Amino acid sequence: MKNCGDLVDNKSAIVGGVGDMYSEDSATLDQPITPWTISVASGYSLMRDPRYNKGLAFTEKERDAHYLRGLLPPIVLSQELQEKKMMNLIRQYEVPLHRYMAMIGLQETNERLFYKLLIDNVEELLPVVYTPTVGEACQKYGSIFRHSQGLYISLKEKGKILETLKNWPERTVQVIVVTDGERILGLGDLGCQGMGIPVGKLALYTALGGVRPSLCLPITIDVGTNNEKLLNDEFYIGLRQKRATGEEYNELLQEFMYAVKQNYGEKVLIQFEDFANHNAFELLARYSSSHLVFNDDIQGTAAVVLAGLLSALRLLGGTLADHKFLFLGAGEAGTGIADLIALEISEQNGKPIEENRKNIWLVDSKGLIVSSRKESLQDFKKPWAHEHEPITGLINAVKAIKPTILIGTSGVGKQFTKEVVEDMASFNKTPLIMALSNPTSQAECTAEEAYTWSEGRAIFASGSPFDPFEYEGKTFVPGQANNAYIFPGFGLGVIMAGSIRVHNGMLLAASKALASQVTEEHYEKGMIYPPLTNIRKISANIAAKVAAKAYELGLASHLPQPEDLVESAEKCMYSPVYRSYL
Repeated sequence: MKNCGDLVDNKSAIVGGVGDMYSEDSATLDQPITPWTISVASGYSLMRDPRYNKGLAFTEKERDAHYLRGLLPPIVLSQELQEKKMMNLIRQYEVPLHRYMAMIGLQETNERLFYKLLIDNVEELLPVVYTPTVGEACQKYGSIFRHSQGLYISLKEKGKILETLKNWPERTVQVIVVTDGERILGLGDLGCQGMGIPVGKLALYTALGGVRPSLCLPITIDVGTNNEKLLNDEFYIGLRQKRATGEEYNELLQEFMYAVKQNYGEKVLIQFEDFANHNAFELLARYSSSHLVFNDDIQGTAAVVLAGLLSALRLLGGTLADHKFLFLGAGEAGTGIADLIALEISEQNGKPIEENRKNIWLVDSKGLIVSSRKESLQDFKKPWAHEHEPITGLINAVKAIKPTILIGTSGVGKQFTKEVVEDMASFNKTPLIMALSNPTSQAECTAEEAYTWSEGRAIFASGSPFDPFEYEGKTFVPGQANNAYIFPGFGLGVIMAGSIRVHNGMLLAASKALASQVTEEHYEKGMIYPPLTNIRKISANIAAKVAAKAYELGLASHLPQPEDLVESAEKCMYSPVYRSYL
């Protein structure tokens, strides 16, 4: 059986990509393995290797076999009891950042227990290891930095990036998440301290998508920062200089992209995260034809929002073409979502994408994007410059356009005011309001505000999580348009198929796969996304559809195509269950 590109036994453990040096991939979950390539005189090092450390779960026989006798208290605890103990500890912390630090500390000491906690408690811990808490962690990264979790490539490494990549201990890498820290969530330029984003994303690749941790590489490209507060912070960990731009920046990125391909091959997925607009679009356009690249802010956000829109049609009625969209925010997320919506409408009605853009309107900081502004617009905004008189202010745009769907990607909080929401509710029986900006403080409005101001008629989704809200006796469960629904399964599908490029058809396949998993029970609660508790099953289905599209498009290199792609995806997934070291 061909599994994730490697031949493994049908009875093999859930693996997550390719074989590793300790033969875990070819061993069943109940088959003992040896976590050493050489004999050692003491198990002290074993206890300090996060990938193989089991803490107090080492059995009596393992303690004898691996020179651990006396190095641990005499009690033997199961992984389940360790998990219970750790969750009790984490719940005692009232400050979210303290919870984050506890989880990162666990990841650095006991990798399998970290992922078991995250998988089994995903709804509770996702906001801890990722948005919104990761935003604060990035802001304070220099102060809380204890141990390097990824690779830092700065201007000092120019001319020797390939050599730097070879310093990473893993020879095989399948997913790289890279940032230059210029636009971290809605928090702006955090420079080198943006490393929290690649680390967090890749933790989700493993926990939610099942990609083996050893195959994941977080990278921060440090070209300086324009954040004066950080430059004057004695604990800042990055280059103390203004951001490099232009030729100097482009040369460093080009060297990086080709070094990655030379070191890890054609099929390593490079995911761009939190680059500023002017670089994000250019990098994606420049390297999409030569590398396997994916921009989560542009493409991942678009796919998860489109999935929410497709499922919301069950509550709104009609097709996408029947609705009118208004975006607040015309950056990476806004234009990326708008493009994918127009592409999906074209797939449905067969009309040119230019025609299907006409019902999609965008508002930026200067007002409604209209044709009279075209000369002054950035290239990625120009397709959305429609014929209309100039309008400033969101409320005026809402009154003029009368959208059925309002989407916020502005990165600026509190923009969906009471007047805006009430106006949406005045001409829509069921307005769809998506306040997508992260973290929570930057959300365009809260769930409570959307439901209250619309008198309980709105369908609401956000980027950061909000608790269920009761309005006039009915409980509403806000949807979370979290990219975590898409990118882990998308990446797994790309890896499974051995795809050499990312195609828009694969994004549409991921969106439809996610939308199809919303049930009537969910709709009754106002939900347009399935619960995150089922995320591994969701990711397996998304991976299967993405892989199938890669095979259909002729982009897959792992041949022949497996008969059951969902089963293949599930067998590919990394299991955090402790192994027997005998």
